[in-house]
Amino acid sequence: MKQKQLGLFSLMAAVVGTIVGGAAFNLPSDMAAAAGSGPVILAWVITGLGMLALAMVFRNLSSRKPELSGGIYSYARAGFGPFIGFSSAWGYWIASILGIVAFVTLFFQTLRFFSPLFGQGDNLPSLVGGIAFVLFFHWLVARGIKEAAIINIMTTVAKLIPILIFLIIVAAAFKRDVFMADLWGPGSFSWQSVSQQVKDTMLVTLWAFVGIEGAIVLSGRAKRAKDVGVATIVGLLGTLAIYLLISVLSTGILSQAELATLPEPSMAYVLKAIVGPWGAVLIVIGLLISISGGMLSWYLVTVEIPYVAAQDGVFPDRFAQVNRQGTPMVSLWWSTGITLLFTGLVYVSASTYQKVYSMASVAILIPYLLSALYQVKLALVGETYLKDGRRTRDLLIGALATGYSLWTLYAAGLTYLLMVSVVYAVGMVLYLWVRRGQEQSMRKWDWIVAGIIVMAALVALGGGMV
Repeated sequence: MKQKQLGLFSLMAAVVGTIVGGAAFNLPSDMAAAAGSGPVILAWVITGLGMLALAMVFRNLSSRKPELSGGIYSYARAGFGPFIGFSSAWGYWIASILGIVAFVTLFFQTLRFFSPLFGQGDNLPSLVGGIAFVLFFHWLVARGIKEAAIINIMTTVAKLIPILIFLIIVAAAFKRDVFMADLWGPGSFSWQSVSQQVKDTMLVTLWAFVGIEGAIVLSGRAKRAKDVGVATIVGLLGTLAIYLLISVLSTGILSQAELATLPEPSMAYVLKAIVGPWGAVLIVIGLLISISGGMLSWYLVTVEIPYVAAQDGVFPDRFAQVNRQGTPMVSLWWSTGITLLFTGLVYVSASTYQKVYSMASVAILIPYLLSALYQVKLALVGETYLKDGRRTRDLLIGALATGYSLWTLYAAGLTYLLMVSVVYAVGMVLYLWVRRGQEQSMRKWDWIVAGIIVMAALVALGGGMV
């Protein structure tokens, strides 16, 4: 039985800790590589509205369907059946693991600031260090969810301090003429250029907000159900303000061309341009702390997904087994094993941090979309709205969240969508095995969806995309 261990601050730390990871520290160059100052602002407005709609969807569903304590997975299953629910759980689980792998890659890539030994985070020393890094967090989570959450609060506070110092210094040094010079990107202004620049930033802004559902996934461990929605909204708004300020203020320090060519973490080199080397050291240390805290937040969420799915009979029963501290150990071991496998694949294929986080972002968009569609479905059929006048409002919010999810999938491009289909296709083997043990067959609609996933996976494999 799950213990109600997590209060409001623990849930808020789970949201902020999962969202504010490595992405924040490289926003100046990642955004400048795709867009000028004006499109950057538009991109954050669009992403902010889309993510706010998703956050309100999560908050609304957590209050209207408190019995669905598995969050994203639970919503997909309740709305669209066991197969779609399993696919959501599987896709979200693997996306979370890819997020952990992205953190590992970035951690050792960042260490090159102090030593060239670790290269781009994809060489042998990085592989060995990455394995040790993952096993350390495995040990930490195995000691107990509550204890890990307390440490997560500490690392969340620690990572925000250098970010706030950065914002104060950059705001004081902001130059309006530098900001205005690259306002709409290279060349003359045109709506076609602006829209393309905004589109090209979508995966960056999405990755920056992946983790918004952290409190929802852990809702089954919350002391008070109402804290889940509050933690999600407050965490989103606070994080949006931080991201917008980092991106915009940096464009008033260096030109777009200069920002786009900065090495990772680009925040360090923006601050170095103002105050000298000590500023870069401060940001790099903050990034290493941030990655460590992000790793812990992602681990907490990752381990919870198969555990909840197993309790509902969609994952094998063994995933629901816990130790004396209440940690789902089978889920933890499988999560760690797959993480180590992907870490090895990054080393073999020399994949970059950007490629790994792009795959994670697209994989997680599918569960986001399904949650938004479930909100739309509830509002359309009137379930839980018998004496509630907010049905139209919630329908509009669900439609906005659905539109944002579809737009971002389009912006991500077909290549990443096909690559991710391979991940979902592999998961169907596990689903069929579990369903056979339960002597239940798939519905006709499920087979159609499965066929589309398999065909997309074959196209990806045949095209050498994976």
